[in-house]
Amino acid sequence: MAQVPREQAERGVSGALSKVLVANRGEIAVRIVRTLAEQGIGSVVVHSDADEKALHVRLADESVALPGIAANENYLDIARIVQAAKDTGADAVHPGYGFLAENAEFARAVTDAGLVFIGPSGDAIEVMGEKVAARRVASQAGVPQVPGTAEPVTSADAIRDFGAEHGYPVAVKASFGGGGRGMRTVAGPDEADDALAAAQREAGAAFGNSEVYLERYLSAARHVEVQIFADSHGNAVWLGDRDCSVQRRHQKLVEESPAPGLPDDLRAEMGEAAVRLAKAVGYVGAGTVEYLVEGDRFYFLEMNTRIQVEHPVTESVLGMDLIAEQLRVAAGEPLSVLTSGPAPRGHAIECRINAEDPAGGLFVPSPGPIHALQVPVRPGVRFDSGYESGDEVAPHYDSMIGKLVVWGPDRGTAIRRTLAALDELIVDGVPTTIPAAKAVLEHSDFAGVSFTTRWLESAVEFPGPVGGVSEDAAEADGDDDARDEVWVGGRRYVIPFFGGAGATAAAAEPPARRSRGSGTKRKGAGAPGAAGSGAVSSPMQGTVIAVKVADGDVVTAGQVLFVVEAMKMENPVRSTVDGTVGEVGVAVGDVVTAGAPLAVVVPA
Repeated sequence: MAQVPREQAERGVSGALSKVLVANRGEIAVRIVRTLAEQGIGSVVVHSDADEKALHVRLADESVALPGIAANENYLDIARIVQAAKDTGADAVHPGYGFLAENAEFARAVTDAGLVFIGPSGDAIEVMGEKVAARRVASQAGVPQVPGTAEPVTSADAIRDFGAEHGYPVAVKASFGGGGRGMRTVAGPDEADDALAAAQREAGAAFGNSEVYLERYLSAARHVEVQIFADSHGNAVWLGDRDCSVQRRHQKLVEESPAPGLPDDLRAEMGEAAVRLAKAVGYVGAGTVEYLVEGDRFYFLEMNTRIQVEHPVTESVLGMDLIAEQLRVAAGEPLSVLTSGPAPRGHAIECRINAEDPAGGLFVPSPGPIHALQVPVRPGVRFDSGYESGDEVAPHYDSMIGKLVVWGPDRGTAIRRTLAALDELIVDGVPTTIPAAKAVLEHSDFAGVSFTTRWLESAVEFPGPVGGVSEDAAEADGDDDARDEVWVGGRRYVIPFFGGAGATAAAAEPPARRSRGSGTKRKGAGAPGAAGSGAVSSPMQGTVIAVKVADGDVVTAGQVLFVVEAMKMENPVRSTVDGTVGEVGVAVGDVVTAGAPLAVVVPA
């Protein structure tokens, strides 16, 4: 494998771009703004009402307010974003990831306005971003793939027919998105209707298109992706790989580069297949080809036509700035690295630090103010974040606070160094996924590279305080029945609670929360209701997007009664008892707080 020449890795952009509008928010907007400043390029950002004082707004040279809270009023409004770029004199637009990053209409609107879109062409996005079309291109390019539908599906019967032919589980996936949004796993025919409706609803909300397709879900595979880059001079290369198998709810938690334990010939074969795919659609810019790896075989999963969330681990082992490389390509220059498969230097691990409470494996979205954010100062440690102390994580958008990226000369050192950094990283104010990341890195399976995409949810335990008291504490009180049951992603969890009226009162109060490497502390937050009481409460602050019952309906324990959306995640709320719905207290569209009553089920 060729080594990246230092002079190529450090070479800057020529300056053909003078001002770039960043059509995003959060940590990726901050990251792009900072690279633009390093390259001597002016920056413009857009922001919603909720983000008026956000870090990306504070750092940019200019900002444009796009009034409204919901993303479809601002970050997904193509016409308003393009007009903002024109009004501020920007000559290019960087979409980041998420929102409009893989929207062909947006790419075309930018170029039609005489601006440079920092990404592939609208045609390439349309082909590769539409997952069904991408599967056809992959087949033509000789890239192996798992069984899947050649056309979008619109009925639950299509899911059942596919499952009967290819077996379960079946993955229902958004045709125009990625990152696990709009994806549901169907374990059997009885789950098809709910899975299809949920996937379509979430895909429509996240990507503006509710179309979905099917794939056979490989339950014992690893998720490995290859970074590719192509320029307008006919050069296309692959720049290493990343393992992204550690996932929950199809959302990645820990990523690393290079993917450990892959034979060199398999690694090269995956990279070459990714380049063939890019060339087949005349791709230009940064992209990621995702695979499922099972044994010594790999299968095409999808292509992300944008910069990836986990791109910093590739940067860490190659000594490159991939955002700067995007700017270079957009300015019409050739790639700085013209040989595929540059040899990585050492090993890098990324932990996504989200405002979610992982206790009990629930990963409950937990927006709120960040009273203090303290990042450890250690060799090889980097923290990409869209927040500083005093900022607030809003419930309207993604839950990510930042990405802890740690480099080491080898994988063992990188793991130990990451654990030390997690111990010292402090986020005061909201629960975070820090304890979950620690549980992953401390697990013997992770050290031994013995994991798959289902490993985190099936093999890793997440003990800790939920509802203000740990399970051990509840047992110490001598109340073995003081438990409540919830179901998340098809798994049953038993959680403790403070019973009686005190719990209900506590649930209505905003908890004081602190998260750091030593664990998650959450005081005063009551449980959704006493076990067996039939009280149904919202486990988080969010918006009610589905009400599946009415007064007088007969329900069973485990049945989904409501769906609450928070921070771009759908969360089913289920009955804990068999009984009759006595009163439904909310409607679709209602915004509820954590612990807010949703309904009462009178036990049978």
